[in-house]
Amino acid sequence: MTKISIIYYSSTGTNYQLAQWAKEAVESIGTEARLVRAPELAPDFAIDANPAWRTHYDATQDVPEVTSEDIKWADGLIFSVPSRFGVMAAQMKQFIDTQGGIWATGETANKVVTGMTSAHNAHGGQEATLLSLYIQMMHWGAIIAAPGYTQPEYTTAGGNPYGTSVTVDDNGNMIEDVEAAVKKQARNVVDIASRVNG
Repeated sequence: MTKISIIYYSSTGTNYQLAQWAKEAVESIGTEARLVRAPELAPDFAIDANPAWRTHYDATQDVPEVTSEDIKWADGLIFSVPSRFGVMAAQMKQFIDTQGGIWATGETANKVVTGMTSAHNAHGGQEATLLSLYIQMMHWGAIIAAPGYTQPEYTTAGGNPYGTSVTVDDNGNMIEDVEAAVKKQARNVVDIASRVNG
């Protein structure tokens, strides 16, 4: 059976929701999935300054933190991480930076990888954020499964060829309807990973 790790970082819940949709899609086709989160690095005073951040942080403490074992276990990896000034959030980058041990032994090679992201405005760095993730994945020797413009679900979600991205308004609501795109992208990773490892 193909195994997929869904690795996310979310401060106020957007990327958590994207990751949950991905997990639903993966499991709906009989694939084993792990949903894990990057450890929080921000100090309490920063989290407490944003009530939505504190609420989400407290509500998701039962979600396991990602480890190297989640990478080694999986045939495919789905990352969901918000944009921070055009690159991935530091919490996810820090986790990736600590994976030199499994990279050095070849355990990141040929993992099928895709990414999703969010930002506060439509040109807030979503594409650049996914490119920053994929640069890391090229160093890992991973196989990048970007959606391109291959399915109508991707176009109606905004047409980001690097991965599903969504804009979030001042109240934390997603502006674009991206659920179908997320699920299509997740199923695509399963399809490719099953062929690579079949």
